[in-house]
Amino acid sequence: MTTKRSPEPLLWLLFSSGGMVAAMLVPVLLFLFGVAFPLGWLTAPGHDYLASVVSHPVTLLVLFGLCVLALFHWAHRFRYTLYDGLQLKRYRVPIGILCYGGAIAGSVVVALVLLRAI
Repeated sequence: MTTKRSPEPLLWLLFSSGGMVAAMLVPVLLFLFGVAFPLGWLTAPGHDYLASVVSHPVTLLVLFGLCVLALFHWAHRFRYTLYDGLQLKRYRVPIGILCYGGAIAGSVVVALVLLRAI
């Protein structure tokens, strides 16, 4: 007897991971680079320092993880918004391909952008 395996557990894992990572890191980054540094509350790091930090492999890995998980979080949330909110469950396959394909395409773009930072 074979059982049909569903990708749902993996998709829910990516959804929850993306939500957690985005909730932990994005507000801090927005506060620092959107409020604290521009208003002079904290001394802004110089361009050379930021360039050296961003070119470090660990920083690139963290930024890649943040962006990819946030994209998959968006894809899962948008998919279920279309299913449940707009009642489009009959288009299950095209919506899944659109949402998760967009997240995969965005992940490739993120990888290319971050590789150029090296």
